Amino acid sequence: MFTETQRFNQWWLWLILIGSWITMMYAIATVSPPTTITFIISFGLGMLIPVLFWQMKLVTRIAEEGIYVRFTPFHFKEKFYDWDSLSACYVRTYSPLMEYGGWGIKYGFGGQGLVYNVSGDIGLQLKFKEGEPLLIGTHKGEEIKALLAELGRLTESVK
Repeated sequence: MFTETQRFNQWWLWLILIGSWITMMYAIATVSPPTTITFIISFGLGMLIPVLFWQMKLVTRIAEEGIYVRFTPFHFKEKFYDWDSLSACYVRTYSPLMEYGGWGIKYGFGGQGLVYNVSGDIGLQLKFKEGEPLLIGTHKGEEIKALLAELGRLTESVK
């Protein structure tokens, strides 16, 4: 019914990642001439973080039976949240830095629960009958809101 795939595609993030890698490689090459094996190992290790960010993606699916989420490469399979396990489900605006300390997979401050996000400040808030809340970042808040209303699953925001 609904699928959204998000990636870390902010230009400033890639500037920091690639800039840090280039700076590290320059320092290794010029400070003391490295051996070939040292350079190869440094090159490989330095590429791990940019490659990890390149591989990351957040996939959200909403179906008649519930909500599926997968944050690759951290989740090996989709996490499923059944409608019956939810006490509230709504779209809200949030502050990634103030509420969760940034983007990625994080725990919020003061009982905010877990968040999966890659950019932006709109999220699908899930409150469970049992357990901590979950916020899933989205760029399609209005589309999700309309679908949840159509499915009869949209609830009012609850603090």
